[in-house]
Amino acid sequence: IPSILIMTTSFTRIAIVLSCVRNAIGLQQTPPNQVLVGIALFLSLFIMSPALDRINTEAYIPYKNGEITQEQAVEAAMVPLREFMLRNTDAKDLNLFLDLGGFETPETLDEIKTTVIIPAFITSELKRAFTIGFLIFLPFLIIDLVVSSTLMSLGMMMLPPTMISLPFKLMLFVLVDGWGLIVKTLVTGFH
Repeated sequence: IPSILIMTTSFTRIAIVLSCVRNAIGLQQTPPNQVLVGIALFLSLFIMSPALDRINTEAYIPYKNGEITQEQAVEAAMVPLREFMLRNTDAKDLNLFLDLGGFETPETLDEIKTTVIIPAFITSELKRAFTIGFLIFLPFLIIDLVVSSTLMSLGMMMLPPTMISLPFKLMLFVLVDGWGLIVKTLVTGFH
């Protein structure tokens, strides 16, 4: 169940992007992994709340009241998850897994098996997460290059550039409201 929750929700992209932010700034243990996972978990809950509400009303409550069987509840719960995953999956990734599985091109999205949608969704999420991570690394890389070039030109080869660049990277991140921008980008990036 934990792997299903991690791989079929927005958690993967958020966790990778937050880890990239920490590495781009140059902080090894701040914020700690537990904090990053907690942030990713609650952001995922926020993003997934419409789908979770539908699962609750269309699958869990009818199952709890004895109106539908367990199999029907699982099928009803998969509908909002499938819709979420399909909205956030690249067509190229979906076609890749359809080809790899030897499936014919479906007429409608409902004909695509969930076992095809999940790996396509995961691949799309990884691709997007690393793209966002790359874009986050760029400004911090520029700061590192400027600081190391300046130190080299001053002849300070024994002074580690990270010692000087870290305060500048932290200052830049705070001044541009980095956490707010990252959270806004992550939340609005899901369809």
